[in-house]
Amino acid sequence: MNVGIIGGTDGLGKTLVYYFRDEFEVYITGTDHKKGRRVAEELNVNYIESNAGLANISDMLIVAVPIQFTSDVIREVAPFMKSGSVMIDVTSIKEEPARTMAEVLPESIEYIPTHPVFGPRTTRLDNQVIVLTADRKGKWYGKVYDYLAGKNMRIIETTAEKHDFMMSIVQVLTHFSFISTASAIEKLSVDLSETEDYESPIYNLMIDMIARIVSQNPYLTYNIQSMNSNGPHIRNTFAEAVSELRDVINDNDEKRFVDIAIKATKHMGDITNALGRSDKAISALSSEYTHLNESIGEEVGLKHIYSGKTHIGILEGIEHNTAILRDGNKVKRLRIANIRIMLPDEVYDWKLSHMNRVTRSISCVFSKNVHVETIQKTVMKIDNVIDINLTDAYTGPQIDDDSISLTFEINALYKEAIDDVERLFTGFGGTIR
Repeated sequence: MNVGIIGGTDGLGKTLVYYFRDEFEVYITGTDHKKGRRVAEELNVNYIESNAGLANISDMLIVAVPIQFTSDVIREVAPFMKSGSVMIDVTSIKEEPARTMAEVLPESIEYIPTHPVFGPRTTRLDNQVIVLTADRKGKWYGKVYDYLAGKNMRIIETTAEKHDFMMSIVQVLTHFSFISTASAIEKLSVDLSETEDYESPIYNLMIDMIARIVSQNPYLTYNIQSMNSNGPHIRNTFAEAVSELRDVINDNDEKRFVDIAIKATKHMGDITNALGRSDKAISALSSEYTHLNESIGEEVGLKHIYSGKTHIGILEGIEHNTAILRDGNKVKRLRIANIRIMLPDEVYDWKLSHMNRVTRSISCVFSKNVHVETIQKTVMKIDNVIDINLTDAYTGPQIDDDSISLTFEINALYKEAIDDVERLFTGFGGTIR
């Protein structure tokens, strides 16, 4: 199946390439053809300069352009789509694209207005939310639904109108309030680095969430605000709530403040679950720092959560939000927020796949009643030993009658691990030949 992605060189469109390229023949377009060809080569997919040409060959055409251009692109490519194909858009506003597709696409072209409720930094589809707002369901709808369900995504089926109202809370209100808070901090000329000595775990999480929102593409954020038809009502209601709370406190009206706080708290729903989730987030952050501090001086594996790159070395220390890792003669400084600590088995498997192995045969004279299997099992407990095999057992004239010479082939990740094996052999009473 040919999957075409208009806008596949950046943002969510580019992220979708990673999900589809191993299963389908993927074609992408972009506004910058030089960049588009480079991205296509990097991702091992196909690049086409014409949106119309892409529409003409695609079984599934995905429109992944900025919100303000989505309807224009739909109108541009609609006349060139294959009969029996499907068009999908992935913008966070659904009413306008849905109306445009219904208006310009013929009956032979199915359309599914869609909203993946995650950003381009998302690395897995598992448990991610995706909203489908099709007003009519043809042969493609079931195929798309089953594909998403097979990826363990959380699928919501609703109308475009209901979607846009819900997103006015999830996105419009949240982004507006967070950016307002960030703007107030800026107007107060607060140096956030100075607040670190005073910050609570909840404050830390809140600042991280605000920073995540304000660091997004401001043009995208603006269009989410301006193009959602529910936006004016949402922003006005927020501004009224802020003004009311300000006036209540300025008037020293404690009773009114408490009434507002209690009413708001009750409307938040299951507070117990909210406390549990936030406690888990705080605990995860705290335990990560604790584990890193306890691992100083030891070998650790740290994996970058976005690039997927693995860093293994001796953890030399922690400075503020940075882990200092020594890998041979190289010192790496890694932001703790962008890494996860690898499990010991993950580190070992990575070493097996990426490091050259050291092999050495060791001959050692033992007492004839030595238990070979016990020696091998003990050797395999030594860090960084991969394998041990008995290759020879010798009882010739050079060996005492009550002794036997055993030769083992040792595979290890480091020379030092094989040196440890030699020391173990002598500890078993053996003599290295």
